[in-house]
Amino acid sequence: MADLVITATGVLALGGATRETGVAGEAITAGQVVYKHTDRKLYKADCLTAAKAAAIGVALNGAAAGQPVVYVRGGGLNPGATVAPGTVYGVTDTAGGIGPIGDRATADYITVLGIGVTASRLDLAIHASGVAIPS
Repeated sequence: MADLVITATGVLALGGATRETGVAGEAITAGQVVYKHTDRKLYKADCLTAAKAAAIGVALNGAAAGQPVVYVRGGGLNPGATVAPGTVYGVTDTAGGIGPIGDRATADYITVLGIGVTASRLDLAIHASGVAIPS
């Protein structure tokens, strides 16, 4: 499988969602996974380094650098894409991307985002392991 193809206008917080707000450090689109940089701003997460893989949520709105971003930290999320029930999703090597954990490769840092519950619901329970897949 590849990264989810997200329609930004379809990204919605669902029942039990925990929301927080931060400031974008770069342009962010609704549905992209974010992490908090040392400058305390939000950037698009990827699995290429431990720091960038330490995701804290999924953006609910788009924002330019310096603008506020509301993101879901946990609970129900419609990611604006079709998800497979029972599939574990995580941070990918695409900046801000969401994809099946099983697609990760050698040297990728593993961050679990959540599990597909229905075709339009991802239950977020983020776990940034800080561990890369060994070669």
